[in-house]
This record gives sequence, C-alpha cells and structure tokens, in this order.
Amino acid sequence: MLLLLLQQRKGSGSRTAVPRECSGGQDMAAENNGEFSFPNGRAEANGSVMPPAGGVVTRKGLPRIQTHPTKNQNGICHDDSAPPVKAQTIEELHSLQKKKSTPTTPITGAQGAFAGPPLTEEERRMQQLQSISASLASLTRETGPKVLKGDPARKTAEAPKVAHHHHHFTPTVSVSDSALKFTHVLYNLSPAELYEQAIKYEHGSFITSSGALATLSGAKTGRSPRDKRVVRDETTDDELWWGKGSPNIEMDEHTFLVNRERAVDYLNSLEKVFVNDQFLNWDPDHRIKVRIVSARAYHSLFMHNMCIRPTPEELEDFGTPDFTIYNAGQFPCNRYTHYMTSSTSIDINLARREMVILGTQYAGEMKKGLFSVMHYLMPKRQILSLHSGCNMGKDGDVALFFGLSGTGKTTLSTDHNRLLVGDDEHCWSDNGVSNIEGGCYAKCVDLSREKEPDIWNAIKFGTVLENVVFDGHTRQVDYSDKSVTENTRASYPIEYIPNAKIPCVGPHPKNVILLACDAFGVLPPVSKLNLAQTMYHFISGYTALVAGTEDGIKEPQATFSACFGAAFIMLHPTKYAAMLAEKMQKHGATGWLVNTGWSGGRYGAGNRIKLAYTRKIIDAIHSGSLPKATYHKTQIFGLEIPTAVEGVPSEILNPVNAWEDKNAYRETLLKLAGLFKKNFEVFANHKIGKGNKLTEEILAAGPIF
Repeated sequence: MLLLLLQQRKGSGSRTAVPRECSGGQDMAAENNGEFSFPNGRAEANGSVMPPAGGVVTRKGLPRIQTHPTKNQNGICHDDSAPPVKAQTIEELHSLQKKKSTPTTPITGAQGAFAGPPLTEEERRMQQLQSISASLASLTRETGPKVLKGDPARKTAEAPKVAHHHHHFTPTVSVSDSALKFTHVLYNLSPAELYEQAIKYEHGSFITSSGALATLSGAKTGRSPRDKRVVRDETTDDELWWGKGSPNIEMDEHTFLVNRERAVDYLNSLEKVFVNDQFLNWDPDHRIKVRIVSARAYHSLFMHNMCIRPTPEELEDFGTPDFTIYNAGQFPCNRYTHYMTSSTSIDINLARREMVILGTQYAGEMKKGLFSVMHYLMPKRQILSLHSGCNMGKDGDVALFFGLSGTGKTTLSTDHNRLLVGDDEHCWSDNGVSNIEGGCYAKCVDLSREKEPDIWNAIKFGTVLENVVFDGHTRQVDYSDKSVTENTRASYPIEYIPNAKIPCVGPHPKNVILLACDAFGVLPPVSKLNLAQTMYHFISGYTALVAGTEDGIKEPQATFSACFGAAFIMLHPTKYAAMLAEKMQKHGATGWLVNTGWSGGRYGAGNRIKLAYTRKIIDAIHSGSLPKATYHKTQIFGLEIPTAVEGVPSEILNPVNAWEDKNAYRETLLKLAGLFKKNFEVFANHKIGKGNKLTEEILAAGPIF
C-alpha cells in the first residue's frame, strides 16, 4: 500500500505529468527549467527539448502534448514514472533525501591543514567517538556514559552497536549509573539541523522574518567578568598578570577540578550533547583546534558561526583538540566551593587547556574565553594577539583599528572600498595578520538598514539573534526595543559580509589606528604617534563615556582598558605593547591616535566631530597622503598634529583653536592629563617576569605638566 501511495504521489505533483512515447521515441516536455525530472536522469546540455518524430509543433515552437500514446512492439504502454521507491517507512523515505556533508568555512586557494592517509567512514566515526568520549570522561570514577552519534529521537536503535567502546582511564570508584546510559552526540551539525533542534527543544527560540534564529541567553545577558577565574599554578604564577588592574582572578587546581566534575556530570546526565570541533586563527601555520561541548543548540550554532569551520577532510584527521570548553551554563556552580562568589563561574585551566562554564548561558563567554586563551598561547609563539578590527586596501595595505565601545571601530573598519579581514580578534605573526575567528558578533541595539547595511543584510538564515524583541505575528525584530537588554547581539559567519576577505589573512599592517571618543573635547581629531607614544596610548586604552542622567553626573567619565581589551588579556599589558612596537618597527607601520568624540568643548558644550570628517582622515591615512603632511606639537600630551587634511576644516585639527574659552580648554586638558597619569600608575613600576622595569621612554611619552 505504501509503495502504491508513493507512486500515486509521484504522479500527482503540481506540474502536469508528461507521458513518454510508447514507440520508444524522444521524451517530450512542455518546458525545461532545470527542475524537470527525466527518466534517464539526463537533460540536454543546452536545456532544449526536441519535438518527437512526427510530433506537432505549436506556434511557440514547443511540442504539443500527445494525449493518446501509441503502443510499442510488445503492445505494452509505459508511462514516464520512475521505478517505485523502495522504502517501507517514512523514515526510510526521508533518508533517501539526505546526502552526507559537513558545513565549512569557504577557503579559496588553500589546501587543508592536515594531510594523511584517507580513513574509511567507519574509522573516522570511531575516531571521533573515542575522542569525544575521552573529553567527557570523569576524572574520579567510572569513565562516564557511552557516547554515540546522532539524535536520540531518530537513532536510539543504534545504541547497542557501540556499547563495547571504552576509555583509557583507570576508575578509582565503583561503576556509577552514568556508565550504564548512552549519551547521544550531535556532532558538527549544520545550521539547518541546529535550527530544528533549537525550535523543537529550546523554549524561547523562534525564526524571525529575516530567517535568523532568535533566542534567549537566560538571566545573564552579558559577560560576568567578576566570575571569571584562572588557575594559578607554578607556571602561570610567573607568566600571567596578577594583582591590581589585572582581569585574572585566581583559583586553585582543586577548585577547578570540582567545577569541571560538576560540568561533566551535568553534561553526561543529558540525553544528548552538542559537540563542535573547529579552528581558531586563519593562519594555517598557527591554527588552534578547539572542541566545544554544550547542552544547547543555540550555543552550538553560535560557535559554528564564530569559529572557523573545518572541511570534511580536516575533520577526518581532527584528532585530539588543543583546547576544550565544557559549557554547562544551565547548571549552577556550588556556591560553597572555594573562590565562588555567585552561582556563576567561568574557569580557565591553561595547563589542562580546558574551560568550564557554569551558571550562565550567555554565549559571549565562550567567544571571549577562547580569546583569552589565544592571548596566552600566541605570545608564547612570538605572535601578537590583538583586540582590533582589520581591513585591507586593493593594493594590499592593511590597517588595524583599536577602540572601545562607542569609538567607531566597527563603523570605520567596515569600508566598502576595502576588504574586511575581521571585526574583532586578530593575530600578527611573521606571516602577516590573520583573523582569529570565522564570524562576527555585532551589536544590534538601534540597528538600521541605513546606518549599518552590511550588518543588517547579514542577519538572515544561519544568524543567531540574542535577546531581541520581535512582533509575535510577523516576527519582525524591533532593534530599538531594549526590554530584555541593551546588549542585543547578532552572530553570523564572516562570509555573510559581502567584502570579507576569504581566507581572512593579509600582509603586515601598514597603519595602526587607536580610536578614542574623547567626550572632554581636548584631543585632536588625528595625531601621528611615534613608537613610544603608540605603546603608551595602547597600554592606556582610553575613551570617555557620556555619563548617564540617573546619578546626576553630567560631565564625561574617562574609561581606560589596557590594550583596548583589558578583560581578555592574560599577560601584563607591557608585554603586548612591546611586541606591538617591535613589529611596527620591523615592518614600518605608523601609529595614529584618532579622536571620534567632541571638539570645541566637552560633551554638552562642544560638537561631536562629524563622521564625514573622520572618514576623510582615515582615507588620508590609507592613501598615504597624511604621513607626508606638515605637523606641529600640542601642549601637555606632545602630540604631532597635521596642519591640513583634505576635506577637514583646518580650525578643528588643533583642538585649542576650536575652543572659545582658552582657559577652560587648558583646565580640561590638564584634568584629562591627570586622569592618564593616575591610570598609568599601576603600570609604571611593574616588573616583567623577574626584572625589566617599564622603560622611561614609554613613561616620557605620556602627558608632561
């Protein structure tokens, strides 16, 4: 009956069925639009269909459909239906639709990073399962659940086939119940598969009108820096930056293992987990293999977008990852455990190369956790890790853009006349510059097609939208609605940006641009920096935020973030600054300080520097005309400022000229200089390792008054 039904359905499609000539002549069709199914599986190369012998041709040149088929030599008439589908169940029928594939990041002109003898499908499957099983193993008792690949809703019958797999760990306690169950591994699923999982099993996941997946990150809608911990051991005690000003809050090995065990036990208790095996760093010589084990499809899709997607060939030899994340964010940490201050804990163990997430489902913790790891691993290879945007001109000139929130880093690094290498995380090695990630993580608050067309158009199928508000019927997103959080975000693959450079690598940077939104209005719109000044301002990481009205403070608030990303660095800022200066000197890069904030007065009195003027300045840097300009020094900060920039009013280039009240200008300038001095005190007497005080040359590059 099922076979008959399938035959009937095949012949009852929306298009008119075209019979086959019983005399064995040519196939006939009213049209061929590339979707027509020929019985022999072929169509003419030019897409044309010839009329049958003796057929009648209409005035449009198309063969008339014969309604009275003739008989062949045996007197038997055959219709044009294909042989019956040999499927006994609807699941078997669906299986015929599927072809094996693996989602990948497009890499043009590059070979796979791993080479070796080809593996059979069964060998590859066994290798993957054994590696994943080892990742999920408990450290204190029986090895944990037996793992098998696939959705438990579809492949529960396969469980007995892999029951014989074991891990190479010695149990120290008797067998636990977790060893008696199967954990299904949903391995490197495609976006479409992850959509299905999210919508079916995760409350609060919806498809928006643009095709993006809208989801919720739970109670935490941003990072929890105070809950981030790093294991302090004999190695990290000397290598990492600890103490005042450092983002690294210590924990011991034992506490980490307690939290790791809690996370692994939680993941093992689930019926299924999501596993992503992916890469960091587009430079094939310095690529890092990462594995992310998570409980939510949302987290798996997020990391699918943010990391570099392997090819099927690269997955065959992926092997043991260099770093593993255990994301058990739905389960809280034990607050009675040492070092815990809340139910949230994000823990990094550099010796074990593992990260554990408990008590927060905010996906950004994974992205920035890996970035912190790269800030440790890359400098050990003499590679500089950078929190920056990066683009490249048609002639191969590369520019790095550093800046905190609100400085215009994303806007200025996204230029339709230049290729986007990346928007946030990069490495600078002897090979040049390379993007760490395979995607972008853009802010969505007040997003509009007019202001950010590239980001707007990138929000489509495959994109994750975090914590946005949308119409319940039309599913149109209201990006101005901050009901859930102001920190609404979109995660999408970098190839969703039209002018992205794939692969995301480039030659050595020619310009290093430090962006500051100076709401005090005393920094020049652009200054050329020498190496010492570049190091000083890079370590300072200055911008100014406009104070809110709730606390009654009306004047700007200075913000400093070392290396323009203090929350993610692992070593002392001077380490990164020294590497930056060394590479700039070696490759002839020029440093620039660009103020995208106010001119002619502080916020509330002066005016915001027009974006059009800032773009003219950036264009002059790219073109090479600005380095050749005439310069003179400013007071206090000793900055070199140009006397003229094409398209920019000369009166605003020197900030003192734009202020009517010169005394107010000097008072404000001295105040900002004092804030710089105070912020730099934490770095002034720091010893790198067992010696090497911060050089007097860098200190002299700061404000003098």
